[in-house]
Amino acid sequence: MCRYFGSRGGDRRKQMNTIVIKTPEEIEMMRQAGGKAAEVLRIVCDAVKPGVTTKELDDLALQTMEGLGVTSAFLNYMGYPAQTCISVNDTVIHGIPGNRKIKDGDIVSIDVGVWHNGFVGDNAKTVMVNVTDPEVKALVHNTEAALMAGVAEAKPGGRLGDISHAVEVMANKSKLSVVREFVGHGCGRKMHEEPQIPNYGPSGRGPLLREGMVLCIEPMLNLGARRIRTLDDGWTVVTADGKPSAHFEHMVAITADGPEILTPR
Repeated sequence: MCRYFGSRGGDRRKQMNTIVIKTPEEIEMMRQAGGKAAEVLRIVCDAVKPGVTTKELDDLALQTMEGLGVTSAFLNYMGYPAQTCISVNDTVIHGIPGNRKIKDGDIVSIDVGVWHNGFVGDNAKTVMVNVTDPEVKALVHNTEAALMAGVAEAKPGGRLGDISHAVEVMANKSKLSVVREFVGHGCGRKMHEEPQIPNYGPSGRGPLLREGMVLCIEPMLNLGARRIRTLDDGWTVVTADGKPSAHFEHMVAITADGPEILTPR
């Protein structure tokens, strides 16, 4: 689940003093939580097909979580009413599952977060449903590529801005616009920890990246303009121009050997 940029963050210059460094034991617990979150996401994504409703996908997520011995990190978070976020086409993030039926040509972004032994696992993926539009295909492929570009920069000795900049470079190269109001985040015993991780900005800036940090990197890229609006339900975020948006997320540990994806596909 994305973090609103600026929420509870205070002065971003102080983030380096509040980022939680995890012990190897805590990283192992997060590796387990991330693996379970990734398994829920895989099963739900595999079930996306024409005719299925987003509520049915959410119910499947609950069933899978129960089978894995985890609980949703999203349900009741600040009042959120579902197990997962399922966002279709022009919905950027935080789509509330309901009676909407998936159809051919849709892109469906599924965001899954779980609690396991006191630690969060958080990841997201956009699924294409028999998409033929080459621009929409490129949107999805290039948003995932932007995620992986950001992940590659999550290594000790770099700066947080290196991650943000790598995502933005890929977005610009692909002629996609970056959603700025929502960002990635640190995670651990809380779903949203410091630092906030924008998907744009200059490299070489921000907190020093250190071994033991765990970051949720999650680009949200639009085929049209970057402007967004939130619907009356207070959660669903859509593109202002009605064009599609894609969303990918991995939970990543910074290790001595570089980035380790804790939510492997």
